[in-house]
Order: sequence, then C-alpha cells, then structure tokens
Amino acid sequence: MMLNRVIGAISYFFTKSSNRFCPEIFIGCSGHEIKTCHSFKRNINGGMHKWVDGNINDILVPVEAFHLNTMFQKIIKHDQRFDFDRVPAVLELCYQAGADISNEILHNPNPIPDNWSDVKAEEISQIAQNTMDAWERLRLGVQKLLMVYPAKVCRHCSEVHIGPSGHKARLCGVFKYEGWRGIHMWKKAEVSDLVPLKLVWHRRPCDPPTLSDAGRGFYGHAPAVVEICLQAGARIPKKYYCMMKTQGLPPP
Repeated sequence: MMLNRVIGAISYFFTKSSNRFCPEIFIGCSGHEIKTCHSFKRNINGGMHKWVDGNINDILVPVEAFHLNTMFQKIIKHDQRFDFDRVPAVLELCYQAGADISNEILHNPNPIPDNWSDVKAEEISQIAQNTMDAWERLRLGVQKLLMVYPAKVCRHCSEVHIGPSGHKARLCGVFKYEGWRGIHMWKKAEVSDLVPLKLVWHRRPCDPPTLSDAGRGFYGHAPAVVEICLQAGARIPKKYYCMMKTQGLPPP
C-alpha cells in the first residue's frame, strides 16, 4: 500500500529503535531509559530495554485475517484453517466492501524497495505530510466501513475476522484461557483492532535528550506513525496534542 511506501522513505532518513525482548519501540537515534520492559529478561535487566534497529512492521503493525470468497460463506472450521489465505485485515474489509483488489496486491501488499537513496532530503517534509494525511484517511475510511460491514476481534487475543461471525480455528494462545482450548471469544471490532495505533513515548522540547525513568509521569505519547511524521516535518492534527502533553509540565 502507498502508506507503507512513504513511511519506508521517511524511515530511510529517521532512525527507529525497537526493543529486542518486548514490542515497545521508540522513534529516534537512540532509545529511552524508561523501565517498561515486560519480557522474560525483566528480572535480569531491571525493566531496561535492549534496543535494536526497527523496521516498517514495528510502525505499521500487520493485522491479518482469513480471505473469504464471499462474506456469507460457511464458518471456517479448525481443520480448514490452512485452506484459506491470510491477507491484511484492512484489504479484506475493502475487498468485502466491493473494492477491486488484484490478487497480487492481496498477497503482496508491502512491495517496499530496500534502497531509498533516490529520495532527496528536501523531499522528506512533503513525504511526511502525505503520510500523515494518508494515515488520517485510512483510519477514517476504516471507521466508516465498520459502520456498514461486520468485523470481529477476539476478546483475549488480537485475532481479527472480517465477516458477520468469527471462525472456529483454535488459534487463541492466551494461557489464562486454556480452558477454551484455543477457541476465540468474538466481539465487534473497532478501528484500532484493524489499524493499531502503536503508541510510543513522545519527547517534547522541554524534555531531556534521553527520556529517563524518573520523569515517566510527565512524558507524553503519540502513535508511531504520527511521531515519525512529526519528526520528519509534518503538521499533525490538534487532536493528538493532549496525548502528547504539548502543554504539560516538564519533568523535574
């Protein structure tokens, strides 16, 4: 999709850090020192993150769903789970809504080149603005489609199914609910279930160069897409200002 392409161009110039032991990411040249790592290494490293280079899937979290031939076909059983392709949930929603999507895009939605050296530095600001606008159009479009076309999400895991009812593939792996034998508990899906926000810590001008654990109550957050576009020079909607604590107090 075009959103993946333009974010890939921005990422060529702006570093993304991803933690090795948990899903947290940070947009910047180096990570933060906030002790929020909840991995199996937490007891060893005291909650400190081990940062590595991130990639496009750390910012735009892929959410896949079963690809159905028709919306009202029979419910997929567990032994049929390998008979159906897995495609991005947003593309499946658009397909069931009547969009003309080729098989090439359905099964290869992220054809992102590895080399963005042909993108000039002065073009990054405009690319970032286009990305920000595309992100807002994407979420608004998904919200409108979900008002008309049904989609389900599991209460206990992130599995999404596009259609009036869920499937019976036993894929739910939350240990607390082993009594369900992997059967999902479906509820109505929201926009963030198909297009996750992926919140990251936002560093304001009044914050230190490296965010410390002592000031974690003062720092703001922002969706990863919004944060990388902001750092690349895009204008962001005011609705994110409260989340980012732009008028908040600086840390002590």
